[in-house]
Amino acid sequence: MTISDNLFWKTALIPASATLQAVIKNLDETGLQIALVTDQDWKLLGTITDGDVRRALLRNKDLSSLAASVMFQSPLVVPPEMPREMVLNLMRANRIHQLPVVDETRHVVGLHVWDDIVAPASRKNIMLIMAGGFGKRLRPYTDDCPKPMLPVGGKPMLEHIIERAKAEGFARFVLSLHYLGHVIQAHFGVGSEFGVEISYLNEETPLGTAGALSLMDPAPELPFVVTNGDVLTDIQYGELLDFHVHHKADATMAVRQHEWQHPFGVVRTKGIEIVGFEEKPIHRSHVNAGIYVLNPEVLLALHKAELCDMPTLFERLQAHGKQTIAYPMHEPWLDVGRPEDLHRANQVEG
Repeated sequence: MTISDNLFWKTALIPASATLQAVIKNLDETGLQIALVTDQDWKLLGTITDGDVRRALLRNKDLSSLAASVMFQSPLVVPPEMPREMVLNLMRANRIHQLPVVDETRHVVGLHVWDDIVAPASRKNIMLIMAGGFGKRLRPYTDDCPKPMLPVGGKPMLEHIIERAKAEGFARFVLSLHYLGHVIQAHFGVGSEFGVEISYLNEETPLGTAGALSLMDPAPELPFVVTNGDVLTDIQYGELLDFHVHHKADATMAVRQHEWQHPFGVVRTKGIEIVGFEEKPIHRSHVNAGIYVLNPEVLLALHKAELCDMPTLFERLQAHGKQTIAYPMHEPWLDVGRPEDLHRANQVEG
């Protein structure tokens, strides 16, 4: 019961003129364990919990007392864009199970409930995993095994990705296959053994990191997540999707900050004049993390079965005036492209 499509939180709204008896009835009927006291325009005035009711009765308030005289007038609230992890941390730190969501004018737009955040609702959005690469840099490990099936912590990388997304409510997966695709298909089947639904796209020739999207038939009806099958990360796929929707983007790319330190002291000059020095400066830039959210309409920028990489797709969208945005991520992330990356991944998961 957050600010998503589920609007059950609205049943917790009560006017300041409601009686304490009406508040108690509301708490019993909704099961949300909180009542949100608002004015006629849904502007939050205060909150009432079971504890507030009990304290009011101890102060000799009766059941005809008004909600305005019982409510807590300075409740903790959060804005709609606050990330899930931060919401959870606030709840833990303050030992609360409900957290009202208000906009910049303090109008109620949602309600975070602990149980719903810990066990998020199911998502109808598709996750497409690009799993057709040759993994040439990982030979000889990939001579007989497709890269996404290489074991990390005792199970294939691809299985880690699916399990993590499943834990966030994703249940519909599409795997794009090419090199040794039969190995992947034999392991996952239709997904029933893993509690999800899996279908496949088969690339007759390699189509790049975006070209395989042109094979989706029918096209998705909702924004969908795309990830490379060799990227292991703690990113919250659901948060990335919500960020994309909140910003009304057409395409969103997760990016990571990359730091590179110059091995030498740098001399800054103007003509032949020395104007300054920098001792081994650090250069920072954002790099593509290989995880995206795309609107279904984006597929119109692709030609069926034509080679296309994601940066090219984003450039096409920009040329057509589409909204392309970056999602800065800070979570652990590893692109398993070399033997040393595979070793590092097993150390982390092992």
